Amino acid sequence: MNLDLTGKTALVGGSTQGIGRASAIELALLGANIVLMARNEDALKATLADLDMTKGQVHRYLVADFSQPGVVTTAITQHLAQFPDLHILINNTGGPAGGPLIDAKPEEFVQTFHNHLLNNQALVQAIVPAMKRAGYGRIVNIISTSVKQPIVGLGVSNTIRGAVAQWAKTLSLEIARFGITVNNVLPGYTRTARLDAVLSMRSGASGKTEEEVSAQMESEIPTGRFATAEEVAAAVAFLCTPAAASINGINVPVDGGKTGSL
Repeated sequence: MNLDLTGKTALVGGSTQGIGRASAIELALLGANIVLMARNEDALKATLADLDMTKGQVHRYLVADFSQPGVVTTAITQHLAQFPDLHILINNTGGPAGGPLIDAKPEEFVQTFHNHLLNNQALVQAIVPAMKRAGYGRIVNIISTSVKQPIVGLGVSNTIRGAVAQWAKTLSLEIARFGITVNNVLPGYTRTARLDAVLSMRSGASGKTEEEVSAQMESEIPTGRFATAEEVAAAVAFLCTPAAASINGINVPVDGGKTGSL
């Protein structure tokens, strides 16, 4: 099985923490050059120092706030002008605050749409020409199991994640003939800062302690535990390898079997 990414370059969004950071580390272990993208330069430098370089890789970072699509577009355009080779794109950024859909304000939908779908589109438009030249491209969008089964209390996120999934499926039909695949990884409950926020929200709403809420949530997962960021990253990395060349246009839940649909 060919899992070697030596000579490939991967741009990883939201790569200073959680699943994004774990994905960057995993891709580097497979030999890829990594371009980190996030808004906190100190955190980017810290992550950069943790990336494997045993295969002679060169790693870089871009400072960009995903709440400002224009900044993201400028950052990737300037990078490509200097370093034109990019083979892998991991679209990943933090989700919106939780809360009932009925209480959501219009601007919450607009901002989340910008943060996720419009940034993904801008990055794809900038990077796909390089993938076409190389005859090799992997686009992996880190979304959520909510595209299969909405998560209570995450109304805005459920809505926009679904839009991203449809965008990705459409894109996968358009560019596969160039050797470029597009897939979505759907994390379930995963031990990250996002999960901590969900536990806090549900604790406040129910009057239970966070430990009680956590135990209840884990009891609903067939494997009996939350996933780790590293386990999600393993799925992300596999989809980026030569071995995954015919896997295209799919949603891959990494949720311990919790999602109640095929």
